[in-house]
Amino acid sequence: MQGRARLPGLTISSPRHRSLYSSPSLNKSRSRRIFSDTFRSHLNSPTTPLQHRLFRASASKMTTPPPTELLFHHNSTLTTHPTTLLTITPFALLPEPDQSLFKSSPPLEKQNAFVLTFPSTIFHPQGGGQPSDEGTITSSSSSSGVSFTVTSVRHSLTSPSQVLHLGTFPSPDAVFRPGDEVTQAIDVKKRLYYSRLHTAGHILGSAVRHLLESHIEGFDELKASHFPDSAACEFRGLIEGKWKGPIQDKVNEFLQAKMPVEIDWWDQQDFAREGLERLILPRDGEGENVIKPEGGRGKKWRVVRIVGAEVYPCGGTHVERTDLCGEEVKVRKIGRSKGCSRVSYGVVPGLEG
Repeated sequence: MQGRARLPGLTISSPRHRSLYSSPSLNKSRSRRIFSDTFRSHLNSPTTPLQHRLFRASASKMTTPPPTELLFHHNSTLTTHPTTLLTITPFALLPEPDQSLFKSSPPLEKQNAFVLTFPSTIFHPQGGGQPSDEGTITSSSSSSGVSFTVTSVRHSLTSPSQVLHLGTFPSPDAVFRPGDEVTQAIDVKKRLYYSRLHTAGHILGSAVRHLLESHIEGFDELKASHFPDSAACEFRGLIEGKWKGPIQDKVNEFLQAKMPVEIDWWDQQDFAREGLERLILPRDGEGENVIKPEGGRGKKWRVVRIVGAEVYPCGGTHVERTDLCGEEVKVRKIGRSKGCSRVSYGVVPGLEG
């Protein structure tokens, strides 16, 4: 228990328990035992709010949380997926580090919000410069009719192999229970828009490297954002404004070539064979790879190859050919600061149907 935070609706009413809890001379193990007993009786009480009893049910079934299988890593065309609910946790009962992940999420009444976990998911969590998927999760029972609106998805900080799905039910009293069979469904239009933006970012990065790697000392690609309102790629080295036109021309060339975009899995030997070891070396100031290898696939990195252009370690979603980014990927601006350059870009929205 950190900072003596209390669960909503939980009161330590016994004077004896209050005095023991606040006494500086209290034996710590005895204090924990008393609070644990009080907490347990609270969760089992018939008057306890439903969401707390669901938390109890989830916790009783879980020991070590299993990793969430990221289905979009292997098949990003899936738009629905039947699965089983593992846990349901009221947002207020999430560990503080995991709560902090959702500070920038779309506003919702956090007191009525829940976080769900599953053995597998088609929802892309925010990360790698790509926004999280949104969508719905519905009960597979025809009689239930319960649905859950997913507004934000993140990788857990306290259990990094787990994916957390944040959202709300129409009614806090009509919710899923652990073990329920459900169907995940992503917002297809938003997924395609984000995929177009992500592939366009790789096209831009590749175009800049092809043009400027031999012209700028110490050139390297640093990081990228593929969010609709802040899409940009950052590079080490100063890119003069005169390069904006040539960069746009190169981007257009890659689009018109209809280059296939392929997903593969590489080990260190694969990167060495292609002369691309730099892509999996720790970056300055970061101390870790851009995307970690997956142990379940023999310690291999997921890579995205734009055939004829460039390869990137990447965990995001993409379109299948460069021309599917749309008729135009517009190079908007080149900014420079502290020895680095930022090239912003955009795609035409609303092409998803």
